[in-house]
Amino acid sequence: MNGVNDQCRPGGTTPEPRFALVAFIAAVLALAASPRCLAAAIIYQTGFEAREGYTTNRDLVDQNGWIGDGSGGNGILDGVFPGEGQSAYVGFAPPSPGYSYLFVYQPINKVLPQVQFSANFSVFDSSNTNWDDFYWGVFNQRGDLLFNLDFDNYDLGVYYWLDGTNSRVWSGLTFTNAILYPVTLDVDFASNRWSATFNGAVLATNQPVTTIGSPLDLGDIDPGWIIFDTNAPGNNYLVFDDYVITASLPPPQLNWLGMVGQAPVLRLSGTPGMAFAIDGSTNLLNWLPLKTNTTTGGSFDYVDNAAVGLPRRFYRGRWTP
Repeated sequence: MNGVNDQCRPGGTTPEPRFALVAFIAAVLALAASPRCLAAAIIYQTGFEAREGYTTNRDLVDQNGWIGDGSGGNGILDGVFPGEGQSAYVGFAPPSPGYSYLFVYQPINKVLPQVQFSANFSVFDSSNTNWDDFYWGVFNQRGDLLFNLDFDNYDLGVYYWLDGTNSRVWSGLTFTNAILYPVTLDVDFASNRWSATFNGAVLATNQPVTTIGSPLDLGDIDPGWIIFDTNAPGNNYLVFDDYVITASLPPPQLNWLGMVGQAPVLRLSGTPGMAFAIDGSTNLLNWLPLKTNTTTGGSFDYVDNAAVGLPRRFYRGRWTP
């Protein structure tokens, strides 16, 4: 087969030479189940930029599918950090009476074996001598808070909480106000373990995702504002940007099913509920998307009528955001 990646050889059968599309299934890239072929599929990402449809004259909640739980200030800021464009924030404006927190989130709601999360963020200090906590919380689809990272703006300490416990754990790390920091999470739902880094340093490692048997799936990953004293909320706030969720998944499998006349029929299979695409090429250099789909069953078929008459056609399958 012309140009097949031997480390990630797909299944299927090479079409016989009598078909005009010699080696049309060749060069399906990175599709085998070998561990070396695991791919990081983008589940969700945003930079909160105007080109994505975000505007600074509205709350973040209700823009592009973002939801709020609780009450308090939130929105989009421009030019907080040089070269970063627009960013999102929670905090600053006090919540409505009776509320002590605000979480904002983008619903993900997927069952995935392993998830990675990254973002850049900064905590800006209060000017009214009241200080609060800011969270990065991981929730399952049922709405359970599985665990969270806690950035305490009073002592500038970095902590974490596990579900089913009443005390937080200090990571040994601290932060400085108005400094942009990276944070990462690696959540292994399959083994009930998670790890995190803050500014490149280990924040926590090999901790249980749940200690009380909560469902191990991903609902959302939320920045949150927790008011320390509901009678005296701070006007501190959390600015966050470059929000990315990926999942370590076996790449989709692309197989040849046969021909309908002179048109090849392909089947792309992968993790149910994910979006994936079939691309085509005549030279292995220039690729065009042919079909994008999301299926609950984890596969779809595609008849490539546009390939009729071509001397050669190559295909590859991939995840799409």
